[in-house]
Amino acid sequence: MPVLNEVAYLERAIATVLAQDVPGPTELVLALGPSTDGTTELARRLAANDPRIVLVDNPGADIPLGLNLAISASRLPTVLRVDAHSELSPGYARRALSTLARTRAANVGGVMRADGRSPFQRAVARAYNSPIGLGGGAYHGGTQEGPAESAYLGVMRRDVLEEVGLFDESIRRGEDWELNLRIRRAGYRVWFDPELAVTYWPRESWTRLARQFRATGAWRGELVRRYGRRNSVRFFAPPALVVVIAAAVLIAVLQATHVLHGWGAAVASLVYVPLALYVVLVLVVAAGRGGGRGWRDKLWTMAVLPTMHLSWGAGFLRGVLTGAHDTVDTSRLGDRNTPLP
Repeated sequence: MPVLNEVAYLERAIATVLAQDVPGPTELVLALGPSTDGTTELARRLAANDPRIVLVDNPGADIPLGLNLAISASRLPTVLRVDAHSELSPGYARRALSTLARTRAANVGGVMRADGRSPFQRAVARAYNSPIGLGGGAYHGGTQEGPAESAYLGVMRRDVLEEVGLFDESIRRGEDWELNLRIRRAGYRVWFDPELAVTYWPRESWTRLARQFRATGAWRGELVRRYGRRNSVRFFAPPALVVVIAAAVLIAVLQATHVLHGWGAAVASLVYVPLALYVVLVLVVAAGRGGGRGWRDKLWTMAVLPTMHLSWGAGFLRGVLTGAHDTVDTSRLGDRNTPLP
């Protein structure tokens, strides 16, 4: 479990991990980043009361580096990746071990069930759980068990992890997708089991959500630069939306200044059609069950969906065109570089 500035979530996350009932020994290795909110002190208190908790320092704070440090400090043959912003459902580990054995997979993952405590966070959670929000990946609500492109968090065979080389420390976001690509290239299965469920708590504010999705989009763009067509088509929808909006603004200016007129202006107006369809889609989702119950929920849904799509799309375009470079997720603490998801 990589950890950074999670004082409000860490204790509950750890409790759900240590409550897992499995037929064998367990340990929980926390890779502690340079937290400033009391998270490290809390982790030390919890470790002092339970010998199963092992602490390692992750001064660089990067997720893949922390994961590799934690895996290297562990000693057991199965590795469960867990997140300080998540909670495992009862029976998660036992079911995952059973699925690993039954399917002979190298990595098994389940459904990420986002939840929220505030109206805004609940709106983000609804977007996470909707195919309109994050594009319909299996772990965002799939119901059909079977081989998968990637796995949320993941329950992995240690020998396969070591064979393919652990996480790529040059990738700050999307490191799980890249690892699963190498696992599949090595001839092993990645498996989705919808009976596995993890509760995930999204960002709590609008600006933090935008920063998170911008960084995530930039690294997806970087992965497209590196791996091209191996990326799913659904990743290209948000950047296409950004391009359409930019084109619509440009055409509107040209029409308003009469640079474009007559048939040229009429043909160029076709760019407004996909934009109008997108607006209608957001309104329909917000007005329906996916938008929540009251008017406040529906207004937050109308704000959250474009924020996620446009932030991710803008980041993606930057990542594709110039590379992600040192882009990090600054959404954990003010303007500080805090690249945890």
